[in-house]
Amino acid sequence: MSRHLLKFLAAVLFVSAAASLPAQDWAKAALEKSPRHREYVALKHGDRTVQAFVAYPEVSRKAPVIVMIHEIFGLSDWAKEMADELAAQGYIVIAPDFLSGAGPNGGGTDAFPAQDAVTKAVSGLSADQVTADLDAAADYGKKLPSANGKVFVAGFCWGGGKSFAFATHRHDLSAAFVFYGTPPPDVTAITAPVYGFYAGNDARVTATVPAATDAMKAAGKKYDPVIYDGAGHGFMRAGQAPDASDANKKAYEEGFKRIVDLINKANAANASHVQKPARGGAASAKPVVAAMSCHDPTTDGDATHDAKMDMAAIM
Repeated sequence: MSRHLLKFLAAVLFVSAAASLPAQDWAKAALEKSPRHREYVALKHGDRTVQAFVAYPEVSRKAPVIVMIHEIFGLSDWAKEMADELAAQGYIVIAPDFLSGAGPNGGGTDAFPAQDAVTKAVSGLSADQVTADLDAAADYGKKLPSANGKVFVAGFCWGGGKSFAFATHRHDLSAAFVFYGTPPPDVTAITAPVYGFYAGNDARVTATVPAATDAMKAAGKKYDPVIYDGAGHGFMRAGQAPDASDANKKAYEEGFKRIVDLINKANAANASHVQKPARGGAASAKPVVAAMSCHDPTTDGDATHDAKMDMAAIM
């Protein structure tokens, strides 16, 4: 087989694999229209460097920080668009790419040729490494001149489980937000309130909510889960898509409003800097009784990390 033919076949395979990635053109288009400043920063801890997407709000006062944990689909266009959406509400959002350095030629999420490869790579991440990456992001956020010192963590799917687990490790969090993620096996070390967002049509995860509720109650911890009837797993992403079902769209709107209201309440002294109200009407979802990690629970860790910045503005 000639070298030219081999190159042609390789190109065809790459295009075919890339075409299998979930279409998120709508998310990319929304992000490109954003007026907010976004940039990539290099967060360094030990001998590892993590690339993180950072979105800044257009505000006149110091803002709280949200460390955002992506789905099992990596730091996708949707993940970056969601970070920007939250920034629009008046928060600094730091979204690490946990696949930094794990992709072909040392790249991150964008370096993988197909979604299956991204999913497999995220599933195989070391729990200790994820915790260390999160520590680096939180430390970096707290040191930003424009930050007010309050740090929240929010995760989706795989990231939802990691958000719950991070609350067992990091004790300076103002709150942890768990979007359709499962709980860690031991919740006794949690100090921050944990708020859950679950889908009615997602028994794999939502069936763990009662046991998580019991565990958090027995440990004397605050846990407030809500189940959105008719919604499916991943409703924060699926609810924004052009072909969103009514249930997913409603769950997205109510879930987004809820997280904004909760952050503003926790950050009451600074709430007046939010530029625009959150969308969606009053939540009609019913509170229930708690969950376990979308994929694997993050283990506890004690290392502290100095986050250093290496900025490359993308706007």
